[in-house]
Amino acid sequence: MIETRLLHYFLAIAREQNITKAAETLYVTQSTLSKQMMDLEKQLGKQLFVRGKRKLTLTEDGAFLRNRAQEILALMDSTESALRTDAQTLSGDISIACGETIVMDLFAQLFAEFHIQYPDVRFHTHSGDADTVLERLDKGLADMGLLLGPIRQEKYDYLNLHQKDTFGLLMPKDCPLSQQKEINIDQLKTLPLIFAEQTFQGHQEIEWFGADRSVFHVVATYNLIYNATFLVERGIGYALCLDRLVNTKGRNLTFRPIVPELSVDLYLVTKKYQTFSPAVKIFLEKIREQCRVR
Repeated sequence: MIETRLLHYFLAIAREQNITKAAETLYVTQSTLSKQMMDLEKQLGKQLFVRGKRKLTLTEDGAFLRNRAQEILALMDSTESALRTDAQTLSGDISIACGETIVMDLFAQLFAEFHIQYPDVRFHTHSGDADTVLERLDKGLADMGLLLGPIRQEKYDYLNLHQKDTFGLLMPKDCPLSQQKEINIDQLKTLPLIFAEQTFQGHQEIEWFGADRSVFHVVATYNLIYNATFLVERGIGYALCLDRLVNTKGRNLTFRPIVPELSVDLYLVTKKYQTFSPAVKIFLEKIREQCRVR
């Protein structure tokens, strides 16, 4: 009989496609993990991986085991949850890494409701750009991540939150452009712009604009919008950013939407085959229920 521990090990390797990276996420040595997988292959009498120079890929038997391992561990998790008594006090920590988005207000609402029912559970948030969010997921520093699409990597699961963030232009309140109610997307090509760094890192494709990046005059970049607001006030450029992130009250700033609408969907991201604590499992189910309602 296969130990569940070996199934967790196997799924970690299937996700990372690399023994060293999988060992880091599991907090075991590379040699230990390699031996465990060789023993598993010997026990089953099947080759599970094709071992290349840079990555491991699943054989047909390996892909079959991956699907069955997911089913087995999911069944064990659901059985454990069903047997857990209602009187049991739920405690622990839930960590979320997130990009800057107004959708955090929805999560705050869910947090508040969850905290009333489970007051001993603590929430931790860490803000950053897409690379920071994914890095924290990879290192096990976050249970889940909140990201703007489109981002797709095989080793993550994505839950569409059926929410969207809309882009616009942050500008000085006293500039001539602020007299317009909306900014036509073609006008961006004539302005000094301040873009988010991830716009140029493959996470938020510049092709959204229907133009090559070389047609834009980019004078500065930012990873989080707050510091960029001072560049805007000083007249250095116009910042492309999400609606409702910047409080313009009392500052020489105003926000104007872009037409046609420029928007992105929001996704909750988790690592595939990840083992979650009871608190995280219950909170994730609460999020899924919220998405089904929407």
